[in-house]
Amino acid sequence: MVQETSDAGRQQHDMPSLGFGTWQNDDPEQCATSVRTALEIGYRHVDTAQVYENEAAVGDGVRSADVPREDVFLASKVRRMNYDFETVLSSTEESLERLGVDSVDLMYVHWPVHGYDPEETLSAFQQLRDEGAIDRIGVSNFESRHVTEAVDILDDGPFANQVEMHPLLPQEELRGVCADHGVEVVAYSPLARGHVSEVPEVRSVAEKHRVSPFQVSLAWLREKGVTPIPKATSEDHIRDNFDSRSLDLDDEDVRAIDGIEETRRFNNPDYAPW
Repeated sequence: MVQETSDAGRQQHDMPSLGFGTWQNDDPEQCATSVRTALEIGYRHVDTAQVYENEAAVGDGVRSADVPREDVFLASKVRRMNYDFETVLSSTEESLERLGVDSVDLMYVHWPVHGYDPEETLSAFQQLRDEGAIDRIGVSNFESRHVTEAVDILDDGPFANQVEMHPLLPQEELRGVCADHGVEVVAYSPLARGHVSEVPEVRSVAEKHRVSPFQVSLAWLREKGVTPIPKATSEDHIRDNFDSRSLDLDDEDVRAIDGIEETRRFNNPDYAPW
């Protein structure tokens, strides 16, 4: 669905429930090809970031796909050394230039660390939104306290919080806080960097439905109301992830995955806020 906004006639798209991630997809030709392949298979949500250093390749992939730009929900992130007011503005302009677009549907604060000053950083994002450079303000790797703080500062709160989430890291408390404030949750590393294929509960559900464990993980996230953005480069893997949209888990499946006792985080840099 497309809905009109009040900002000079711009249109704002609903965020598709499955996205295409591009983290570590930094070979320009491979990145552009995988983005084009994903869009032509049916994805309509592409995620990148300044720190991935692939925005130009992502833009090439979007332009080369047989899909109108206005049908693509495009998201990027401001890297953690660009958080002062003026650099948020200038680095976002540079991102748009690399992507080859006039605006993005969603721009995230990548981490609430280092130079992140909630009032200054988020006010710059608010200005970008008011000027039409970005349609929505997102936050990433925010813990509950950071989400609540952002909700208090922004006029209409952040649209989404992108965090690591998969069957080994269900993020229950954080999801509850986001739900209370109307903040969407977007899951990066939704396949636990491939490790979901080793989890007995996930494998059992996959065998029951005769699908891959990766599809099960993505379908489980969808059952939680979360938007996963799996990364893939091969056409087979890109297509397999996309096919998860037709997998419906029953209550028994969901309970089995909810009951996994092991907890593992795969993205845990020294500067992480948790």
